Amino acid sequence: MKSKVILVSIDGMRSDALQQCENPFVKKLEQMCTYNYDSLSVFPSVTFPCHFSMTHSVPPQRHGILSNTYILQVRPVSGIFEKVRQNGGTTALFYNWDYLRDLALPGGYSISSYSDIALDDRSDDTVTDNCLNAISKYHPDFVMLYMVDLDEKGGHDCGWMSEEYMRRLSIAIDNVARVLHAFGDEYSIILTSDHGGHDRNHGSDMPEDMVIPLFLYGPHFEEGKIIQNTSLLDIAPTAAAILDIAPDPAWEGRSLINR
Repeated sequence: MKSKVILVSIDGMRSDALQQCENPFVKKLEQMCTYNYDSLSVFPSVTFPCHFSMTHSVPPQRHGILSNTYILQVRPVSGIFEKVRQNGGTTALFYNWDYLRDLALPGGYSISSYSDIALDDRSDDTVTDNCLNAISKYHPDFVMLYMVDLDEKGGHDCGWMSEEYMRRLSIAIDNVARVLHAFGDEYSIILTSDHGGHDRNHGSDMPEDMVIPLFLYGPHFEEGKIIQNTSLLDIAPTAAAILDIAPDPAWEGRSLINR
């Protein structure tokens, strides 16, 4: 494999919230990354269907998962975790929302670590700690770090764009900074979200729910470049291209390298 990838997903991160966030690392991301603030989610804009599309590069109408309950695919599509494992690589998932365990089939993860959001008010920090410690020890080829505090404790509990939501967003961005500072020399990093939100909910096709940010960091991407016409379906093909593995023939997205 040519390189290694860390995919960071911050659940419920609206693009306009990130642009208004006073965390200074956001401006640094704009300087260091190829990026945009108008990438698209998939419909329904619900967490598990969105993440399944993110890792399998097909819309919910193709993979068949339309809610946060996993169902077996009628016409199975391999996801990025399976593709890495099939090519002899190692994978890792660090998450704090239990449903995400079904993103890969059994055997899809070389390493996985779950931190229960109900037991930890700063579970994003904890899951990031677990991620950094495991990377330091094992250096897996493909890593996914998922953070849910913004969605659950910011958006659903207090409302999207509320003071608490913005505070939780800044904490999540601090964790992104930790990841990049620790492993930006070894890994390419993809930062995105599954969906946005409005009021205290999401799931619709309105822009507040569907428009998400996307940042791409590493030697394959130009610093400070703004790209257009991207979606969640492009994440898995981009990760595969960085890792120098062939995409699954069923994937509908495209690699964002050299875009």
